[in-house]
Amino acid sequence: MLVEALVERGVDTVFGFPGDTSIALYDVLSRRSGEIRHVLARDERHTGFMADAHSRTTRRLGVCEASSGAGAVYLASGLAEAYASSIPLLAIATDNSRRSHGTAPISEVDQEQLFAACTKWRRVASDPAEIPQLVEEAVTVASQGRPGPVVIILPEDVLEGSADAWPDRPATPATVPVRRDAAPAAAVAAAAAWLAAAGRPVVVAGGGAHLSGAAGALTALSDHLAMPVATSVHGKGVVDEAGPLALGVVGANGARDYANRFVADSDLVLFVGTRANATDTLGFTAPSREGVRILHIEADPGRAARNYPGGIGLVGDAATVLEQLRAAVPAADGAVRTARAAELAALREQWTKNLQQAPQLPPGVLYPRDVVWALRDAFGRGTWITADAGTPTPYLACYWEAPGDGWRVVIPRGHGPMGFAAPAAIGVAVAHPGQRVLCLTTENSLAMCTGELETAKRLGLPVTYVVLDNTSMGWIKMIQHLYAGARYFAVDPGPIDPVLLGQGMGVPGARARTLDQLAAMAKESADSDGPTLIHVAVPEHMDAPPPVPVWQAALSGTSTSRPIH
Repeated sequence: MLVEALVERGVDTVFGFPGDTSIALYDVLSRRSGEIRHVLARDERHTGFMADAHSRTTRRLGVCEASSGAGAVYLASGLAEAYASSIPLLAIATDNSRRSHGTAPISEVDQEQLFAACTKWRRVASDPAEIPQLVEEAVTVASQGRPGPVVIILPEDVLEGSADAWPDRPATPATVPVRRDAAPAAAVAAAAAWLAAAGRPVVVAGGGAHLSGAAGALTALSDHLAMPVATSVHGKGVVDEAGPLALGVVGANGARDYANRFVADSDLVLFVGTRANATDTLGFTAPSREGVRILHIEADPGRAARNYPGGIGLVGDAATVLEQLRAAVPAADGAVRTARAAELAALREQWTKNLQQAPQLPPGVLYPRDVVWALRDAFGRGTWITADAGTPTPYLACYWEAPGDGWRVVIPRGHGPMGFAAPAAIGVAVAHPGQRVLCLTTENSLAMCTGELETAKRLGLPVTYVVLDNTSMGWIKMIQHLYAGARYFAVDPGPIDPVLLGQGMGVPGARARTLDQLAAMAKESADSDGPTLIHVAVPEHMDAPPPVPVWQAALSGTSTSRPIH
């Protein structure tokens, strides 16, 4: 009944790891493998990351599975990023038979309590006949309002039980969003009046715009009002970042300086599907909480304009509300359109001229910005990308211009977990068969998820792993450098050899010691089948600071306090 309910809703993939309590489920999955694919991960945490990336890049509900005890505990860690980032996915957790509850059995844990902090909805099945309805509720709730992970908990005896009859039930497709709500007319009218009166409006879009499929509506409104568009890291690529009204990423991690200045100087900011938190707004300075009008399109009424009191919350589906606004506001005239496009072109041109040459680095150590550009040239800016926290994030955010045709650059900014990118690349590659995925990770993140290299090899997935290695816990070390008097502690583990690790998993790889070598390896990988790995030594952040505005402020002496999140 469980598998049939998933199939009925269009679920065609489950990422999982088997255990004692899931034997019956796996028996059925094996018999129905022609209808629903099981992807065996090497760790339950990674099943959550795989389903997360699957959801982000397809707007179809990712599904993951784990068994009782430690399996459920590991899975909870994998769901936390999705919960913080508002990514809808369905987790299936099997549990001990109810007959053993209270007898201190092995692998006993209160799963409802365990998942309470990392899911928006959780239910325990008490009867097999409930299963189809629980699946229906889960699919609906995951994408309704503020999206997020949901979990169905299935005791082993319920999973192995039977029902007298197959209950009548609806079958909502497992797509995102499940419905498109319009914002209240009064709020739209008030917002439209503010937009019409604005002299320097700007959009800041986040991951919610991606999940809504709002790219077309956002581009149409931007063109209609000649309104520039910036994004959070999660919103990256919701519009073409090379377009004439694109500002790129703003905030505290990977923003171009002119993008933050433009938002800070605007008299109206329209947030679309973003948390508008301290990181996305450079500590609430871009925009400020004073002297600027704020509009906030948000599916969750509790979050709309919450961080900017006095703003107008527009509660509804992002694409729908953007269309409402476009219909309610007159178009910008030609002079305004020409002036704004010219201003942005001049800002981009000046920023490009001001880019510094790569610093002098030891032989064999490459500048991450130049690595990003070499990969762009080899793979094209339309390739799928997964990236880890740390070094990959600011360099991709700043220097990779996404094409605006989907959530192609997947970076975890809910919690910023290390070890996300490699399993996420599995989720993306499975979701988009035959399309090359570029995975930018680091040596310490790879150490947390090395086993998934074997998964990519076993499945023959076209993933290129680029390991940026600065031999340290570079992000934390930089914080110690700036704010703890350069007293480094517990940030310099021993070296690892990613190439040997990859070879041990059957993934061929090599070390790129020059940009020419990197370009050649990347081109060869882009044209090959199956997974490959490229190891790149990069400098520590103290020697080549990344585009992190708060760090640049600290280095210049304009700020001495450590920013808060």
